[in-house]
Amino acid sequence: MKIILIGAGNLATQLAVALHKKGVTPACVFSRTEESARQLSERLNGVPYTTVIDHLPADGDLYVFAVKDSALPELLPRIPANWGLWVHTAGSVDKEVFRPFTNRYGVLYPMQTFSKEREVDFNEIPVFIEANNEADALLLCDMAGKVSGKVYRADSEQRKYLHLAAVFACNFTNHLYALCDRILAEHGLPFESMLPLIRETAAKVAQMPPTEAQTGPAVRYDKNIIEKQKALLSEPLMRDIYTLMSRSIHETHNPKND
Repeated sequence: MKIILIGAGNLATQLAVALHKKGVTPACVFSRTEESARQLSERLNGVPYTTVIDHLPADGDLYVFAVKDSALPELLPRIPANWGLWVHTAGSVDKEVFRPFTNRYGVLYPMQTFSKEREVDFNEIPVFIEANNEADALLLCDMAGKVSGKVYRADSEQRKYLHLAAVFACNFTNHLYALCDRILAEHGLPFESMLPLIRETAAKVAQMPPTEAQTGPAVRYDKNIIEKQKALLSEPLMRDIYTLMSRSIHETHNPKND
């Protein structure tokens, strides 16, 4: 399969590296920036790259758009005409974004947080696929199965909620880690002291529902502790976050009867 990779950012890099390890190296890499394209090319043993969209090969079998959602409307009209299958890797973009430009299109969505320099075990990453015809859906399942042991089908409506859930599970959680780090640093304490707690919390939810794993003063709404901890927070926004999170935890565990 001749794969044309459009993008050289975090996700594009890790997907390309995973494919390369399985012997399915992209035939060409496009990036708007020379440095990003060159760096990814080097990691793929020198595959051709370009920063000119018009120079993309027109004989690709699969065109993977691993770019920011906002870049798609500008890029799609400029892709050279071809008979390949076009897919994007976004969580919240409908597959129909491709309809005006090609008859073959779909989605290849690896649900994970990616960084360029931190390699991940792609075999453990769930990959959600969708296509506008069954033949291409099977092709995507086969290709995704080369790098992941967890391939699922999900339509565009389902994928919106996958992405939303991922924001809660990853982005919001990581931001709370950042706030935790700030509190500790302001009082001369190391963030690494939290790592065993973070690891145990993650391990627990792999074995039981998150609601059963929940602990802390908000579950029982220990008002004395909650008010004392809120008083320690000097920033109004952090107090608001603490208050809303505590309320949400308490109401989840103690639903009001209508």
